[in-house]
Amino acid sequence: MACGLNLYICHMNSLTEENYLKALFNLSAKSGEVNVNDLSKQLGIKMPTVTSMMKKLAEKKLVYYESYKPLRLTEKGKKEAGVVIRKHRLTEMFLVDKMGFGWEDVHEIAEQIEHIQSPVFFEKMDELLGYPKLDPHGSPIPDKNGKMLWKEYSKLSECKTGDTIKLAAVINTSVEFLKFLNSRELRLGLKMKIKTVEPFDNTMIVSYGKHLSETLSHAVCDRLLVEKV
Repeated sequence: MACGLNLYICHMNSLTEENYLKALFNLSAKSGEVNVNDLSKQLGIKMPTVTSMMKKLAEKKLVYYESYKPLRLTEKGKKEAGVVIRKHRLTEMFLVDKMGFGWEDVHEIAEQIEHIQSPVFFEKMDELLGYPKLDPHGSPIPDKNGKMLWKEYSKLSECKTGDTIKLAAVINTSVEFLKFLNSRELRLGLKMKIKTVEPFDNTMIVSYGKHLSETLSHAVCDRLLVEKV
């Protein structure tokens, strides 16, 4: 009984650490640094608890931690975080591509599967998928070593009247937002023509497929990443 309890505690500690590393990785994508307060808000965990975990991760050489200074992942920390994100995004792709799930339904399932400690399991998943570079939401899938190739996209909100673009990724992957996109038949890879941009509030009127005059708010356009064609 005690042995089983110890294994459970170890598993929960590992899961918690991986969630911290993943959050640090995502928050530090642009600047390489993360404020402890921002990490606390992202995870919904109180500051003292976050600080305590940062000290533990620093002892494991996963995080550079100093009081009152921004947090930074070490190279070891970046690799471990990248591997967790790889498992998550591969799982999301498998659920959509092989199991028929909608892109709005896969996040919570992937959150559970990403903590499986079996590299061969995810290598097989990668093989069955044909080694994809992007997940269903257009985010890059890190390689086996946690390395991620970022591609620069523009926000739809930054485009102008007359531009023809292709939807490449979404910034917001909440169920509500993805369902909204579904209701408008907006999907990755879709080509779109910008007909007008309203000067007052930057609302766009666009055309694509059977939608000859679809209105998209600035809030929506700001969450869609595109590339010009």
